[in-house]
Amino acid sequence: MNGKTVTRADLSEAVYQEVGLSRNESAELVEAVLDAISENLVSGENVKISSFGSFIVRSKDGRIGRNPKTGEEVPIEPRRVLVFRPSQVLKTRVSSRS
Repeated sequence: MNGKTVTRADLSEAVYQEVGLSRNESAELVEAVLDAISENLVSGENVKISSFGSFIVRSKDGRIGRNPKTGEEVPIEPRRVLVFRPSQVLKTRVSSRS
């Protein structure tokens, strides 16, 4: 899995290799975990995965922005955004791989 984007299929294959479930069961397990994470985020709840990080839903207020090409002021609507904050364990693992 080095040097490329990790896909759902890659995660399913990793579960298959590590846990020993069938390929179909591994794919279903990965889908169930991702669905649970997604559903909680959509409902506005934060998701914390120990030793990995936290997915945080933040509300941003509306504001006036500026079109950089024309300089024209443009209203930006209030919205919810998703932020990922890696854990210190993950930060340490990533930085030690340099």
